[in-house]
Amino acid sequence: MEFGAGRLILHRNVRRGRIGWVRPARVVLDDERGLLLWIAKGSPVAHEVNEVGLTMRGLPFADWITPTYQLAQVRWNGPPLLKFLPTGAAHSVWWFRDAAGRFSHWYVNLEEPGVRWDDGVVAGVDVIDQDLDVLVAADRTWQWKDEDEFVERLAFPAEYWVTDEKAVRAEGERVIALAEAGEFPFDGTWCDFTPPAEWDVPDELPPGWDRPPVR
Repeated sequence: MEFGAGRLILHRNVRRGRIGWVRPARVVLDDERGLLLWIAKGSPVAHEVNEVGLTMRGLPFADWITPTYQLAQVRWNGPPLLKFLPTGAAHSVWWFRDAAGRFSHWYVNLEEPGVRWDDGVVAGVDVIDQDLDVLVAADRTWQWKDEDEFVERLAFPAEYWVTDEKAVRAEGERVIALAEAGEFPFDGTWCDFTPPAEWDVPDELPPGWDRPPVR
């Protein structure tokens, strides 16, 4: 399944069969290397909250796993993002920008390889975010991110969606080695990407954004 350049699709995170978050993204390219997506600042997004409106990061995991869940629709208040999902890889790489729109750093999101779906009118890719991440600075120095949260959640195997801690860390170490060596995609590729002017920000999530996950 290949997505055409410029198509608006949905990048979704799945947690134990539930949708964790949804972000609309434009396809920059889709080839044998992987899928490159652009998420505009101010895009309509949805994320999972508990019954009092808190996100998973807003309270201890032991408290998060007990309430009922719902999806809240808001606007993406982060910077515009370029996201690359390498074919078959258990991670994605995100290009972050500063307030002036200049490349700032890479963000390695460790995740299970995405599964694509296409309903015709709406399409997307579903991943399972494994929570542990790696920040890679422009000079290719790096640090682990969210390690405390990762370790905390591993203590709840019946509720957590990560089943192999060693595999997640090994994938992170593999990507770190690429970054240290300045190999693709940490070789400057796409650091100066500018989206086409006609790529507007969607007014709302398209119908079907909350269809059942394929993961």
